[in-house]
Amino acid sequence: MHLTRSFQIGSVSVGGTGPLFLIAGPCVIESEEHCRWVAGELKSITSRCDVPFIFKASFDKANRTAASSFRGPGLEVGLEVLRSIRQELQIPVLTDVHEVGQVERVAAAVDCLQIPAFLCRQTDLLMAAGRSGCAVNVKKGQFLSPWDMENIVKKLETFGCQRLLLTERGASFGYNNLVVDMRAFPVLRQWGWPVVYDVTHSLQLPGGQGSASGGQPQFIEYLARAGVAVGLDGLFLEVHENPAMALSDGSNAMPLDRLESLLHTVKQIHAVVADSTAVRPSNP
Repeated sequence: MHLTRSFQIGSVSVGGTGPLFLIAGPCVIESEEHCRWVAGELKSITSRCDVPFIFKASFDKANRTAASSFRGPGLEVGLEVLRSIRQELQIPVLTDVHEVGQVERVAAAVDCLQIPAFLCRQTDLLMAAGRSGCAVNVKKGQFLSPWDMENIVKKLETFGCQRLLLTERGASFGYNNLVVDMRAFPVLRQWGWPVVYDVTHSLQLPGGQGSASGGQPQFIEYLARAGVAVGLDGLFLEVHENPAMALSDGSNAMPLDRLESLLHTVKQIHAVVADSTAVRPSNP
């Protein structure tokens, strides 16, 4: 298994021989109070499990299925919420950017910029993110093969990105369905950057409910265990205390009360994989 680069995202070290890390949070900022509460709960859970944690939430969901769908509080309010969580809870924060004009302001407020899957080939957006000095998490588009990501990696490296995460989130498999090819993980790791598995979005059924996306959250634990067994640096999970009431992506979100058990399990799997692939000195 390829050893990936190690670097810091805020207080969290990712990649290399480090532990499995978690990117988690609600899909969207539903309110300041809710976002801060979820972040606090996740910090407590990950602290108990000794899992390095990066909080995520979006200030704007620019790719909702219907025009009437809730998108979030917007840039101004959203960045204030994320900045306050970052400062008060002392945790790294990640959020999406959708336009070149957002990058500079967002990079000043958070620790990691996320390039959404449907924008992963947008050269101008990648250029702005790469030049921002911020860490960048780029999601592989559902329309791309894992080896197609090499061109995206080269773009970001050319634009000066020195801290990069590559995230798998499934590939289109017919209409309204996604599938994860586990062969993607070793392919993505070959370029030397930490690889993350977005389990919950991989279980989305895009547009599967007509005016909204569906999901299959009953398979979250199965796919998370499988991905970690193949070899990963981090997991990405959208988490909500009551997915049925979530304002975005609730149909594929992980219930908060299932998270702690999963983290204990995947930590054990990750330790076994790391031990089995460790480079050991040869016998004299």
